[in-house]
Amino acid sequence: MHYKDTLDWMFSQLPMYQHQGKSAFKKDLSNTLKLSQSLGNPEKNFKSIHVAGTNGKGSTSHMLASILYEAGYKVGLYTSPHLKDFRERIKINGHVISKQFVMGFIRRNKSFLENHSLSFFEMTVGMAFDCFSKEKVDIAVIEVGLGGRLDSTNIITPEVSVITNIGLDHTQFLGNTLREIAFEKAGIIKPIVPVVIGETQPETTEVFKEVANKNKSKITFADQEDIELHKCDLIGIYQSKNIITVLQTIKELQGKEFKISQTHIKSGLLKVVKNTNLMGRWQVLQDKPKVVCDTAHNRDGLAYVMKQISNEVFQSLHIVFGVVNDKDLNSILDLLPKNATYYFCKPNIPRGLNAEDLKSALNKHGLIGDAYNSVSEAYKTALISAKPNDFVFIGGSTFVVAEII
Repeated sequence: MHYKDTLDWMFSQLPMYQHQGKSAFKKDLSNTLKLSQSLGNPEKNFKSIHVAGTNGKGSTSHMLASILYEAGYKVGLYTSPHLKDFRERIKINGHVISKQFVMGFIRRNKSFLENHSLSFFEMTVGMAFDCFSKEKVDIAVIEVGLGGRLDSTNIITPEVSVITNIGLDHTQFLGNTLREIAFEKAGIIKPIVPVVIGETQPETTEVFKEVANKNKSKITFADQEDIELHKCDLIGIYQSKNIITVLQTIKELQGKEFKISQTHIKSGLLKVVKNTNLMGRWQVLQDKPKVVCDTAHNRDGLAYVMKQISNEVFQSLHIVFGVVNDKDLNSILDLLPKNATYYFCKPNIPRGLNAEDLKSALNKHGLIGDAYNSVSEAYKTALISAKPNDFVFIGGSTFVVAEII
């Protein structure tokens, strides 16, 4: 199979959460463990940092990878989902893995993957761990896909576990309360491995303390530490919390004899995009009119983004907006500004919510705009409509952003 054939097989062979939603979610690590065993347990051959959380785990993972790279380490980075190219999920020193590695991995393991009905996410995690082992990375930053306790990535024993924060997202899988969701994410806490919690929240603090205590793990709440904030090239106002989490995590690594200086830290935070090629985090696409996209898609994430939009100076506001069909629109309605013109669209995946349905639901609440046949059409119309001093925002879903960057 060529590269495109290989990807088509991976995407179509079995349900994939990004496309199908709940039917692709497996509450079981047995398949991942079987694949790991078949590959020779590659996750045991490299050191790692495990990063979970409702919001900020992607940015946090990229910041950590950038700092470690500046410190001279060979750094693996596993994140999800991808925006443009599948290989964005698996990087070494900021470079995506080769098409040859993707094809070779599937070719070598295809019969095993088929015989054991592995999910897209399970096989991708196996591919990442196999790659990091073969390439002999010094350390890998591993972002949890969904939850933590039963996530396919949760077969590693990291140097540090990180949980950025807890919000109400993916409740159909993880629970309907912050406490329930915290329990799922606390599942990445391993015996005697330090854990850094990014944000202290009254509903979740005791959950984390209980699990850490049971595992004899040192627990630190980053926002309670005296940490000097450093500048970062990721400019979203929400990044300040992620930076504090990252700095505390680096402190834990320094205590484990990783050689990371203040110069490495400052340089790493200023070169996150350059060192890791991160996209879609308050990413400015052009000026006059200013166009920004952001992958924030749940209440907590969108609250920060909308606050940042309110701090911008502009004449008129244009919002290109699309969501997936399992999105609870009622949970975000009060965040969306009524002084904007909306361009409703459906991300080009099976889970995308029909643009007319989105328009109908939001028009009822005073959010005015038209529905378009595609994200591209919505975006082009917004650009044509916007004057030089206007502001255009694209978001609502990772998959909307993926279609325009």
